Order: sequence, then structure tokens, then C-alpha cells
Amino acid sequence: MGKDSFYCRYIKGTIDTIIAAAGILLFWWVYVLIAIAIKIEDPKGPVIFAQERLGKDGKVYLMYKFRSMKVDAEHTGSGVYSDSKDERVTKVGRFLRSTSLDELPQLWNVLKGESSMIGFRSPLTYHPWTWDKYTEEQKKMFSMKPGITGWAQVNGRRTVEWNKRIEYNIWYAENVSLLLDLKIV
Repeated sequence: MGKDSFYCRYIKGTIDTIIAAAGILLFWWVYVLIAIAIKIEDPKGPVIFAQERLGKDGKVYLMYKFRSMKVDAEHTGSGVYSDSKDERVTKVGRFLRSTSLDELPQLWNVLKGESSMIGFRSPLTYHPWTWDKYTEEQKKMFSMKPGITGWAQVNGRRTVEWNKRIEYNIWYAENVSLLLDLKIV
């Protein structure tokens, strides 16, 4: 089907909005509990972590997540999350990451129309490359909105090297359909 299909033009965005709004309304109490846990462990830092990411057509947007690392972790070490033993991750953060609850605030990104429930996982503005370093072929993945999850995540997540992730994301953009999205979910 692909990104120009009836599904992508008219249905996908509506489904995203309904799911994001329902998720926020149903799980507001989880947001509160997570916020309390984060503040108990590390009262100095914010509850929500906002980070610049590359979105549709390479446009930069702020992706929201529950903070799972110590304050200023981006400026410590490589600045990029390395593995489950990364000492910059808090105890609460380890739990949030292992359950993917740190991703819940991204429902606001979906509600704002900056991202989708399913799409490519938006990369940092500087990692693995800056926008100008992506090839024209690689930029095809940016023809869609980024997603909270996607084809590359269900095919290996962090165990897949960047070029292969991008290949998966391009394939998704060229083949997106309701059935594919249901398969990913």
C-alpha cells in the first residue's frame, strides 16, 4: 500500500488520535505514580525528559519521555544510552525502560500530531548522523511520522545496527497498511 494509501491519508492519523487520547485518559494515574517515583529517587531533576529528535521530513521536534537517567546524563560518557548496565540510568529508570513505561509521555507527541503510534523510531538530531549525512535513500524513512514503535523495533530493536534499522524503516514506509500495523502491534 505505502504512505500514499487511503489508510495513511485518512485512517491512520484518526486511529493514532483516538488511541493516544484514550491512553492518556485511562492511564493518567500511572503517569502520577511514575512521577512520584521519579521525584522520590531524584527530587532535583524533572519528571519529563524532552529531547530533540528528527521527525517527518527531517523536521526537529521535542520527544517526551519519563526521565530514566540522572540529570545531565546526555553530557556524561558518550551521551548515548549504551546498555542495561549504563550507570547513568536510575533504579526507577531501569524499571521504566524494562517495561517501556518511560515511553508513555510520547502519547502527547501523538496527540499533537508530531508522531504516530507506529512508524520509524525517531533518531537523535546528531546520532547516528545529522540530517545532512543521511542519503536520499535513507531519507525515505522520514516520509512518514515517527512512531512509538515500528517495524525495526519488532525485528530486533537495539540489537539491529543502524543501516539495517533504516532499511526496515524504509521498507515500512513503502509498505505501510492497516494489516502491517496490526502485525507490529
